[in-house]
Amino acid sequence: MTFLGWSELEWLANGFYTASVILAARNSIHTWWTGIVGCVLFALVFFNVQLYADTTLMLVFVVSSLIGWWQWRRGQHGAELPITATQPSHLMLFVLPALAIMFGYGALLHAFTDAYAPFWDSAVLGFSLLAQFLLLRRKLENWLVWVLVNLIAIPLYVSRELYVTAVVYCGYLLNAGYGWWHWRQLMQQTQQAEQTGQVQHV
Repeated sequence: MTFLGWSELEWLANGFYTASVILAARNSIHTWWTGIVGCVLFALVFFNVQLYADTTLMLVFVVSSLIGWWQWRRGQHGAELPITATQPSHLMLFVLPALAIMFGYGALLHAFTDAYAPFWDSAVLGFSLLAQFLLLRRKLENWLVWVLVNLIAIPLYVSRELYVTAVVYCGYLLNAGYGWWHWRQLMQQTQQAEQTGQVQHV
């Protein structure tokens, strides 16, 4: 790096990405563009410390954030996409691809690259993609999956001396709890409003 050192870049990446996470928990559409900037910066940071699955994740997040931005603005037939819960059976099915990415991509990185902790790194990739998929569909459970991602990522980043990122991810644990609570309140308010409307029309 010539214009920024890796330490400064890590700080900048965390700043934009943290703004994106907080805005997501507050149900704000601005979560998407701030996330795009943060992901591009993080891709550079993670590649430098041989966390290649995390690098891949950041690039995927750039694409998914563009899609999410469009979906949130579009909603369903012009209406805002509602927050809903996922059926437990469906959630279990969604976990299988995340596990496949963890072991499959981890095996590829182990065999063909100098990746550090490829299976744990790939676990962050797989379950982050699951959480992002649920977030795109405004599913309440996305926050519970983010809790799992954070619990895996924090010791991984400490082991690569990304201390700023590890500390910030500790904050993400709290934010995930707040996001789950806040989205649950919004979902219940919507359901109550729909039930009230149905009663009034009877």
